[in-house]
Amino acid sequence: MEEITIKDIARMCGVGVSTVSRAINNHPDISPETKEMILSVIKENSYIPNNSARNLKRTDAKSIAVLVKGMTNPFFSAMIKVMEAEIKKKHYSLVLHRVEMNEDEVDVALELIKEKRLRGIIFLGGYFSHSEEKLKMLHVPFILSTVGCPPGNMSRELYSSVSVDDAKESGRIVQYLIDQGHRDIAILAAETEDASIGRLRLEGYMQTLEKNGIPLRDELICSMNPDIEFYSLENGYEVTKDLLRRGVRCSAIFAISDLLAIGACRAILESGKRIPQDYAVAGFDGIEMGRYYTPSVTTVRQPVEKLAEGTVSLLFEIINGGTAHQHLVYESEFLERESTKAR
Repeated sequence: MEEITIKDIARMCGVGVSTVSRAINNHPDISPETKEMILSVIKENSYIPNNSARNLKRTDAKSIAVLVKGMTNPFFSAMIKVMEAEIKKKHYSLVLHRVEMNEDEVDVALELIKEKRLRGIIFLGGYFSHSEEKLKMLHVPFILSTVGCPPGNMSRELYSSVSVDDAKESGRIVQYLIDQGHRDIAILAAETEDASIGRLRLEGYMQTLEKNGIPLRDELICSMNPDIEFYSLENGYEVTKDLLRRGVRCSAIFAISDLLAIGACRAILESGKRIPQDYAVAGFDGIEMGRYYTPSVTTVRQPVEKLAEGTVSLLFEIINGGTAHQHLVYESEFLERESTKAR
């Protein structure tokens, strides 16, 4: 479940944040009934006010926070399940907190450290683009898990990471499509200013086209709609509808996530076209939904279990002072399915 904030308590109680604050601080300017109701909701939801958390001894900390960008992504849901099991084996608890796409994950982490007794932090999803000065404000060990970090953005000695090689795996899919006879390959990509895995997967696409002597066509680079949740079924659907409406010449679509790919499939089928006869479609991640969709989606499966277990294991090694920072890279598994075929 997501981390409860004072705003959430206020919304549940149907009162303002200031009223919740008065109840917490035993302020006289609040009715006994309202105060009792608010404190009851606080207790039921295990909410720890900032001022209470500051008085707790850090030496008693037994919690690991997982900060997630992209909470609705089934890929992350599978990782969180494994992480929670691994953290429980260490007799620690998991604090799960959603980070919105427009939020600064370090600022969120710093605020969470004030409220919870944390021994470690896992940043899951999204991207990292912060100064070394800001990172040094995090006095709790942390890991970047599946998080894109642009080369040269910050010293690799300041953090640890666990991921796949997103550019390499993206290039692997594009090369597969080229080998099947496709030269006009569209990509459902992140926005151009994206500094995350989206950028890395786009780079893999561009590098593979260049390696094969295929000119890069700007009209085939279809950025996600910023007004729709990123990496979602709806975004893939709407962006592909626009691609088809524009009549851009292409025979294959590579989506940088399986959810985008499934949304693209829906748009293609609604247009009266066939998959893979008219358009081949390939995704990235290997979520279960892609296996059971019709047609099943060709993709690369990220090793969920290894990524999650490796993240937790490495974090506890750092917490226990047994290792320097490391950057673990795992191989993905290529899955050829019904959404692609040779031309």
